[in-house]
Amino acid sequence: MLNKSKSIIGVACGGYGSERNISLKSGTLVLETLKKSGWNAFLLVLDFQNWFIKISETEKISFSKNNFSFFFEDVQHDFDVIFNALHGPPGEDGQLAAKLDFQKIPHTSCDYSPAALTYNKRDCLSVVKKYNIPTAKSIHLNEGELFKEKEIVKKLGLPCFVKANRAGSSFGVYRITDIRDLNLGIKNAFKEDSQIIIESELKGREVSVGVYRNKNDVICLPITEIISENDFFDYEAKYQGKAEEITPAKISYEMLKKVSEMAKFLYNKLELKGICRSEFIFIKNIPHLLEINTVPGLTSESIIPKQCKAAGIELHELFEDLLNEAMIKNS
Repeated sequence: MLNKSKSIIGVACGGYGSERNISLKSGTLVLETLKKSGWNAFLLVLDFQNWFIKISETEKISFSKNNFSFFFEDVQHDFDVIFNALHGPPGEDGQLAAKLDFQKIPHTSCDYSPAALTYNKRDCLSVVKKYNIPTAKSIHLNEGELFKEKEIVKKLGLPCFVKANRAGSSFGVYRITDIRDLNLGIKNAFKEDSQIIIESELKGREVSVGVYRNKNDVICLPITEIISENDFFDYEAKYQGKAEEITPAKISYEMLKKVSEMAKFLYNKLELKGICRSEFIFIKNIPHLLEINTVPGLTSESIIPKQCKAAGIELHELFEDLLNEAMIKNS
């Protein structure tokens, strides 16, 4: 039975990209957390062909994308708000936001334009450079364009990183230490996306900064320092325990202040919403932006839940703050 005093929440997860399985884990954690707090929460799973409500491993309910409604207990229901746990398309690139805004349904993540911008690494880094945010040197390539390995290495040096432009969780990312491996790295990155970005390696201390808005305050969670056992913070390091994540980071107050202010500045300047996570590397105590994640992981292995724990914030408190903030925005 539904709690009539509580809003009906759709926890959107799944999606169309390589991060689908991670998104399903994030969505399940959010769903279980909200249910324990008495919310009417439903898991809204997005597939290419079909969107559906997952009740259990064996029970699914049809969902109408036309009017965002479904039948439960013989009654038609509409979602009051969507909790976006979709990593990658269509949740992190703005497609879902556009649909929800058209339906006038509040949601916990960025509006279309900021989401589309930040999901595109090349565009995002080009924009933040205008605000004097330090970044790595980079070269952009589209599939089918001709390139010369020697010219790339001359500009960026070695090691360098070849990255799929529109992907997350380190899918389509390759660290190149030998010019003879550059062509293969580019070829493999194009399997993930038709656009790639090649960046110079930033060698320094890497940190991850979680930021969200609660009422009128932009809040920075305790910062995490990442020390990967691998060459960089790749998928194995992120999700299979091949990295040490120190929260709070044992960095100087000066470094803490600089990176916190930079993360909050970007959150406001780019008009971000919900919980976002920015990645930085310190070069001579100056934070350099790697990327911004507007729908960060919320699995048990993810950084944001660990930062909440360090801050003494229960996950249900964070999730409820995000839901309330979304509903206030649309009221």
